[in-house]
Amino acid sequence: MPNRLKNSTSPYLLQHAGNPVDWHPWDKQSLALAVHSDKPILLSIGYSACHWCHVMERECFQDQEIAEIMNDHFVCIKVDREERPDLDRIYQIAYQILNHKPGGWPLNLCLTPRGYAPFFAGTYFPPEPRFHLPSFRTVLEQAAKHYRLNREKLAGHHVSFAAAIEQMNPRQPTGDFPDADKLLLSAINTLQGEFDAVHGGFGRPPKFPHPTQLDLLMIGTQSPQTSISRRCSQMVVFTLLRMAGSGLFDQLGGGFFRYSVDREWAIPHFEKMLYDNSQLLFTYSIAFMHFKTPIYERIIKETANWVISEMQGEAGGYYSTLDADSEDQEGKYYVWSETDLRAVLPDPLYRRLEQQYGLFGEPNFEGCWHFNLNRETDLETLNEHPDVMPEFYQARQKLMEIRNTRQRPAMDNKILTAWNGLMIKGMAKAARILNQPAYLGSAQQAIQFVRSNLWRGDRLMACCTEGKTTLNGYLDDYAFMLEGVLEMLATRWNSADLHFAIRVSEVMLERFEDTEEGGFYFSSHDHEQLLCRLKPGADDAIPSGNASAIRGLYNLGTLTGNPQYLESANRAIQLFADELKRQPSVNASMVIALQQIKHGATVILRANSTEQQAWQEALSETIHPLINVYHINSDESGLPDSLAGKQPEVGGTAYICRGTSCGEPVTSPETLLEALSEFTR
Repeated sequence: MPNRLKNSTSPYLLQHAGNPVDWHPWDKQSLALAVHSDKPILLSIGYSACHWCHVMERECFQDQEIAEIMNDHFVCIKVDREERPDLDRIYQIAYQILNHKPGGWPLNLCLTPRGYAPFFAGTYFPPEPRFHLPSFRTVLEQAAKHYRLNREKLAGHHVSFAAAIEQMNPRQPTGDFPDADKLLLSAINTLQGEFDAVHGGFGRPPKFPHPTQLDLLMIGTQSPQTSISRRCSQMVVFTLLRMAGSGLFDQLGGGFFRYSVDREWAIPHFEKMLYDNSQLLFTYSIAFMHFKTPIYERIIKETANWVISEMQGEAGGYYSTLDADSEDQEGKYYVWSETDLRAVLPDPLYRRLEQQYGLFGEPNFEGCWHFNLNRETDLETLNEHPDVMPEFYQARQKLMEIRNTRQRPAMDNKILTAWNGLMIKGMAKAARILNQPAYLGSAQQAIQFVRSNLWRGDRLMACCTEGKTTLNGYLDDYAFMLEGVLEMLATRWNSADLHFAIRVSEVMLERFEDTEEGGFYFSSHDHEQLLCRLKPGADDAIPSGNASAIRGLYNLGTLTGNPQYLESANRAIQLFADELKRQPSVNASMVIALQQIKHGATVILRANSTEQQAWQEALSETIHPLINVYHINSDESGLPDSLAGKQPEVGGTAYICRGTSCGEPVTSPETLLEALSEFTR
């Protein structure tokens, strides 16, 4: 008998629609039921590609006895964390407060029916005691008993708990704002201490790619101090090479998995997330622009091609995730037994594949091989072009044909505005760096989808699934979309996109900005009342929405000459000063935003289509990540007055702008390059 999730559009909620648990969505009716019945809320948060979410669903939520305990003692609410990042953020912090360690998914909490304050929080639990964990039955019974015995004490629990979480929001800084370059150096030094000099990356397993920190190091590569530049280059190049040749990257089909379970990047957690691939597409693009390493180009192309072929819908929006599991086994779609390989490949092709992927000794994943490039390969000079490695290319093609006949991992076809903004940014950057019209077309289609389906004229919506648009947008939706559209304008100017970016910015300021203290709340001013309201500044798996808003507003303000955008950006970054001083590497996106404000430059180039070519060729050598260049045809209509007034001379004219100030017109590419070199020293 289906429960109340049966009418949901979320693929994750629909996975639980047939459970014997009387699941409810998070809505007014479900919350009112908890108050009316005086039952605590069992809040369970996960997402469709989550392996351990699937495990707990099979083991616990399909169990009739466990379901009866849940139904008798709780109002059970299921939440898709990708649809409701507001709830997920709040209750991940709550988990950390209660357990003194980071959380994860599935996230299971017991909340008071009034105020929604947690009095218990955990992640995965087995049906019987296992892995040094209690059974879920025991957890449920103890939590229900605790609520019965402490009902009155818990009545005001939400007030103190909300205050504890909101205390983590930034406050006005206590001292002078730190120097941007000192902050950058501090972040670089911290990352150097965490750097894995043997395998690349940072920290211990599980190892995540941390693209925002790599982007920060890319800025460090431009330092005039040779020692800093060399250190940053070494960390970036080595990490990107190791990830490119590892099992973190799908060596057959393209695209990155979410993280590696080991230090060597050999075996991933096999889910593929749009947000990881969007950020890494951008990171590899700026790295290829600087270092020209051939394997980076392959990674960009195979990632972008995979996104377009598998993650972009016919209407243009990008889907969210690919599951880690197929046929109830993690990674089954991607791995190969030696028997399977020998059965489909002639011996010469098998030998070439064996050499390229190092298929010697014991298989690396549960009796099968998950492909990593041979560790003896020189990744910096590797050229895998079919003309150079015909047998290897044939082997890969054959295996892809076979793999395409396997049962595919499930697709979560939600189209999330925030993640689409990230992918538009990455795809537009790749289109520009590699001069790939297909990538440009992909980003254009995604912007059009957002404008047609997720933009209401006075607000962005957060999610569209199967044509149904739901949920008011969050800060990330506005900030990431703004940056994506700006990157698109730098790749291909379209005045309609500029006006869309301006309108998105205006609504973001109206609905999210704290006009008294600065910065932006994650949820809008008219959002439903939750336990508390957050103003996050640090990066996690995705960049900080506040940092992205600051960068987007500053760049748009410089482009259009609007001082309001610049003032809001400066006020916001001032708010996070103390947080930046404490942990600059954790706030990598915020450090990048500060570098943009101090060292960044915007070039506005007005020239006709014939004249543009000479300027573009000269500017192709401009590789500083803090320089934005916008090519606007001399006859472009529909421009704001500040841009329309920048009239070109014959041959074309460029303007270098910082903040609301633009320099004297520059009328030759050579003079422009000389001026830009001075700007970024």
